[in-house]
Amino acid sequence: MLATIRQWGGFVRFSHTVFALPFALAAMAVAARENRGWPGWRTFGLIIAAMVCARTCAMAFNRIADREFDAQNPRTANRHLPAGQISLSSAMTLCMLTGIGFILAAFLINPICFWLSPVALAAICFYSLTKRFTDFTHVYLGIALALAPVGAWLAVKGVNVSMLEAVQMVILAAAVILWLVGFDIIYALQDYEFDRKRGLHSLVVRWGPQNALTAAFLAHMVMCGLLLIFGLLCRFRLAFLVGWFLIAGCLTLEHWIARRRSLNWVNLAFFRLNAVISLVFLAAVLAEVVFKGGFRLR
Repeated sequence: MLATIRQWGGFVRFSHTVFALPFALAAMAVAARENRGWPGWRTFGLIIAAMVCARTCAMAFNRIADREFDAQNPRTANRHLPAGQISLSSAMTLCMLTGIGFILAAFLINPICFWLSPVALAAICFYSLTKRFTDFTHVYLGIALALAPVGAWLAVKGVNVSMLEAVQMVILAAAVILWLVGFDIIYALQDYEFDRKRGLHSLVVRWGPQNALTAAFLAHMVMCGLLLIFGLLCRFRLAFLVGWFLIAGCLTLEHWIARRRSLNWVNLAFFRLNAVISLVFLAAVLAEVVFKGGFRLR
């Protein structure tokens, strides 16, 4: 039983939920800040269910759509579908069931989330097809990931979103998009030669590794600026500022690793550091919201 759970968890890379979920929970906390960041067990549980279902559906769709390319790429040939560890029909069933689960969770949350759920589902699955026709596939993935905090915010507030909250939500979503663009470019370095030979698109193929890394660095610098603006608009103080400096440090280290080390280090830059970034952001936001701005610079 545990082996089966591990197999399916590896198939959809469940551990990578750490990228989107902390930003969604941070948005939830800000939206529910009048109650110290807690929206109630029902809303919290439905947000988690929607996140897990949406990401599982999107990842299963990605594995299905890319199975032929994965089989040809030495780096990905041992993935579950090319290796025959999971059948195509089982993967399609998982994709369909989790998509239905996401829409059902959205229905139980509130009407605006339900009506937007098919659009969100289409957006997060569409990314898997973009590498076939556009170099800006990283942007599409960023938009898909940025839907997580927007959806969590709407899950708490529904249509009762003020103008200030709308601006905060857009800035946070834009920061997430740029964060994803930056680290997905770094991740795409691993497949540069394979993508170029197979005619697959990415900014790494279009601009070359060094120019693409420069673009990734600029994206992350702008992201840092947007996060700082988000914190100011939310009237956050010391805890958020400390978190912001930690995030900036992680991004700097990530780019140093990507430029100075071999491609074997890319997974470290991609997974560990970006997991830290998302978790630090969540911790900083929760500290500010739960203590209602109790942390101040003296």
